[in-house]
Amino acid sequence: MTVCSRLGITGRSKARDRRPTRDELDAILEYFETSYLNHAGSAPMHKITLFALFSPRRESEIARAKHTDLDPETSRLFIKDMKHPGKKVGNDVWCDLPAPALQVAQSMKPFKSKVEKKRALIFGTSKDVISRRWTEGCRMLGIEDLVFHDLPHEGISRLFEMGETIPQVAAVSGHRSWASMQRYTHLQTRGDRYGDWEWIERVTRT
Repeated sequence: MTVCSRLGITGRSKARDRRPTRDELDAILEYFETSYLNHAGSAPMHKITLFALFSPRRESEIARAKHTDLDPETSRLFIKDMKHPGKKVGNDVWCDLPAPALQVAQSMKPFKSKVEKKRALIFGTSKDVISRRWTEGCRMLGIEDLVFHDLPHEGISRLFEMGETIPQVAAVSGHRSWASMQRYTHLQTRGDRYGDWEWIERVTRT
């Protein structure tokens, strides 16, 4: 890896500054909600999308999250083996959950499945399914250059726009340093751009 880095073969990934618009999110949430209501047993992608946006969590963390990892009293979620550049396993942390994310998580009931492992999962699906469905939805709607990881990116930026401090945002995101967190912040406005958004209440009802 050292040699490859010196030769310029590898290096730091390019920081993205793509943020979804509300119109794009409205369209993709409508698409996922309709799909979920019309196809029994499909992944609740409308809820997963909102949870990723407000938590803000990666596909793998969302897929692994269990009902027992959620602590409603303290509004926190236990993240096992959170991604860390120098620690592949054992990086277990409790992360604060903003109110909208907690609402979405609590709207999911334990799955009545024969497979105990699946029943324990909050959203009852896998990382691969989340990634595939997201790509499919964006393609069907003609939404370009929007990847799933742009949702937690948006969630972190939202917290800073609301006036949260670095320690407060870090308690939600789980980042250990400002250097690792600032690449995800591209502020565009002041206040909560989702404060009057109907989807928060709408998704928790379905």
